[in-house]
Amino acid sequence: VPSDVQAACRDTVVTQELLKEGFHRDLLVKVELGEDAGGCAVAARTRLPAGIYVDPYELAALQQHNLTKALLIPAVSDLEAPEYLATPVVLLLYLEAEPRCSRCFHGSIPVHARYRRPAEGTEGALLILESPEVLLCCCHGDLAAECWEPAEVGAPCLARNISPCQWHSPTHRPVHEELVLEVPVGLREHSSLVCALTLLTTLLCAGLILSATCRHGHFS
Repeated sequence: VPSDVQAACRDTVVTQELLKEGFHRDLLVKVELGEDAGGCAVAARTRLPAGIYVDPYELAALQQHNLTKALLIPAVSDLEAPEYLATPVVLLLYLEAEPRCSRCFHGSIPVHARYRRPAEGTEGALLILESPEVLLCCCHGDLAAECWEPAEVGAPCLARNISPCQWHSPTHRPVHEELVLEVPVGLREHSSLVCALTLLTTLLCAGLILSATCRHGHFS
């Protein structure tokens, strides 16, 4: 990007944060635009790696109560699949305007880590979450051509009083830091112990069920 274009186009600042701990987190995305959005819809598009997923049923419940707005591509995925059998998905998170800042937007959505193969000598694995791409959907046509370009996004525009229109992405994309998520993994050296305890627990539960059936069951 030429230096004069970079000077004319004020940087859009994107920050993301993972709240909570463990396998179940909340992804918080904040965006500060380089210019006033002026009624445009603002969204953040990011690629979720195979080790992270969004529950579509949980998302539908949240959207029903207007707690978040998002689109998953593809919309359906195997929620029970481990990380090594899953595929990445694209998340389009619609952002809400901050009440006291005309250029500031935010959005959050629950994300979940998938189970991974047991590892040897470590109790944690690292997942890299790429920085989101900021998208604008405007119908008034006031975006500067040197700062914003049409983007290929097959998603509706959910801004108030705006019919579906063309999404745009910034022409100047400064480098953002990636977000690193550490998730717990099982230790491979514990596999024999886990299998033995699982087998004993299964036999104990089966014995209790059989005992209760013999004492309280009615047999003809």
